[in-house]
Amino acid sequence: MQHRIRWAAVAAAPLALVLASCAAPAESEEAIDFASLSHEELIELAIEEGEVSVYAFTSRIATVEEAFEAEYPGIDVVATDISSTEQIQRLASEHAAGSATADVAYVSDAPVVITELVDEGVLLPYVPERVTGSLAEEYRTPLVSNRLSTKVLMYNEQAHPDGAPVENLWELTEPAWAGEVVLVDPNVRGDYLDLATELSLQADAMAEAYEAHFGEAIELEDGVPDAGLQFLKDLYANDAILTDDTDNVNAAVGATGQEDPPVGFTSYSDRRDNEDEGWALQVAADVVPSPGIVFPAMLGLTAEPANPAAARLLIDFMMGDDSETGGSAFEPFYVAGDYPTRDDIAAPADAVSLDELGAWIIDPQRTAEARGDVADFLLTIQ
Repeated sequence: MQHRIRWAAVAAAPLALVLASCAAPAESEEAIDFASLSHEELIELAIEEGEVSVYAFTSRIATVEEAFEAEYPGIDVVATDISSTEQIQRLASEHAAGSATADVAYVSDAPVVITELVDEGVLLPYVPERVTGSLAEEYRTPLVSNRLSTKVLMYNEQAHPDGAPVENLWELTEPAWAGEVVLVDPNVRGDYLDLATELSLQADAMAEAYEAHFGEAIELEDGVPDAGLQFLKDLYANDAILTDDTDNVNAAVGATGQEDPPVGFTSYSDRRDNEDEGWALQVAADVVPSPGIVFPAMLGLTAEPANPAAARLLIDFMMGDDSETGGSAFEPFYVAGDYPTRDDIAAPADAVSLDELGAWIIDPQRTAEARGDVADFLLTIQ
């Protein structure tokens, strides 16, 4: 995949010129009624296109690429692994410039995706008809979501075999945890900014948790709007370690052989790498008032995909097949910590259920309205 990505980056411009000058004009997307096509007809058109490009916020897209090309050997997947924050910027700038872009976007950070990409026509929805009946409306609009991901408090289960070392988030603001909490800087990564924003939006729950832990009502400092932001200010003041990459959080928290490891906010699904990386990550599911957030991973068509049939076929594929586990198409995401949005795909047997997890499910529109103020506040406490 890396070779293909490098080749695509170097050769895209000249190849586009060659194709434009030599190839016969393709049938325009407007001339094709994709809604009326059978699955077999969609496959036929996709094979004629022969390629589909995708921007994805997860390295697991490499496994999707391999599975898709095994299922449809006549179609080459050109995959680019790029964070949602960078992906959103690239998609918006490429759309504004009218330059070549991916056919499909696999992206998180729903508040920004909806307000800056969907509302501006950069990304368009496509929901495969066969899965519509198994998806709740919030996972069909404005873009289809194939799973829910997380940013939650994690700990080292080798060092703490009896469970999480904290029961209440406010414990992390006390001297015992000074310099022992790791997270990606929310002003660097959108999903962490969504976590910070949700702490503010859940201010009442944070205030209740404060009183439960300290035995008295919270008193906000001057200039601090709510209990969630007071928690973040206190956490930063307690020498929280801000990094720029989730893998740094995972390694700091999860590395085996530590006597007194830190805790950190990261993706519950990163436990899948415990064996390969020498980690012992586990989720703090019982922490009060919540370990963090749950948010959708979304799939969208770009406004003018070069390969519209293959793009739709890839989205269909990534929604999983009709088996109970979603089959090879969904296998990269069938792990503890990822939650299928389709109600006919069972959760992995070793996963903490959403109810047991207790994470807050974000409302993207509400988050979008609040996160700018939260980002500004965070700048004042760093």
